[in-house]
Amino acid sequence: MNIHLTRRQFINRAAAASFLSLIPQIPAGAAPFRGRIRKAMIVAEVTTQALEPLKEAGFEGVETTHVCAEPDAQKGRAIAEQLGMRVHSVLRGWMDFNSSDPQKVEDSLESTRKSLRAAKAYGADDILLVPCRIGGMPMPEPWEFQIDFDKKTGHVTRVVAGDNEPFAAYIKAQNTATDMTRAAVEKLIPLAEELKVIIALENVWNNLWVKPDLFRHLVASFNHPWVKAYFDIGNHVKYAPPQDWVRTLGPLIAKLHMKDFKLNPDGHGGKFVHPRDGSVDWPTLRRALDEVGYDGWATIEDKGLPLAEFRRRFDLIEAGE
Repeated sequence: MNIHLTRRQFINRAAAASFLSLIPQIPAGAAPFRGRIRKAMIVAEVTTQALEPLKEAGFEGVETTHVCAEPDAQKGRAIAEQLGMRVHSVLRGWMDFNSSDPQKVEDSLESTRKSLRAAKAYGADDILLVPCRIGGMPMPEPWEFQIDFDKKTGHVTRVVAGDNEPFAAYIKAQNTATDMTRAAVEKLIPLAEELKVIIALENVWNNLWVKPDLFRHLVASFNHPWVKAYFDIGNHVKYAPPQDWVRTLGPLIAKLHMKDFKLNPDGHGGKFVHPRDGSVDWPTLRRALDEVGYDGWATIEDKGLPLAEFRRRFDLIEAGE
């Protein structure tokens, strides 16, 4: 056997070994995951200045909060594509579909239509939409929820064990929000279908649909391929383990937001922390995503760490570590 290497061969092999050392290793005996999780960060306006550092750090795309006119969105798409990246989603955010003011409801509908058109121009798959929120009334603590609901209407009939009278206003507000969200989204579906942009509903600490079965019922009730769920991993820790949400929502999940939440020692309350610093069981969550066939984007909704460190943590999560 010839063991002598030319200088070029030595350099090439050393470079390859260095590159391979950076790739997270799949644990021995573990099967590779079927789906990929694509790396993204949130940006405001899509500019070369905003995207270049992300590209250099190994991120593949972005989610934008900049809902703009279609020509401007097309410019943003061109900038991303020139860098070999994608604007994969538009973060529309909070709407007032459950408002008692009809004008606020109509304004929210029109704002959502504008977001759908911007998403189409960006080349995005979906918009993230929080349809409404409620508050200002007695509500159970996250660990107290024991929800029963009508499987036909989605109306909640109980939120805690025992006496539910203290939460009568909350139950009424929850059910009103469900009905008004259904009515609003039904009006938006024809445009979403025309544009081929998913309406991805998110329940982000808006005190609504706080358990996996209830949220799944809302999203599934539309029975439409252009209405799905945008699942935020860290937001749901205080209500149920994220892997339970994933297994319940299954193929209804359109996209992921990636952050972490550290529960207090008693499991009651806590605080947001960087990915892998909190209470999320990331290996179990990764397996759950694979079980439901998830293959798509995850956007880090976090700041405060160098981009290279966010990338390192993302790679470990994707590898199931």
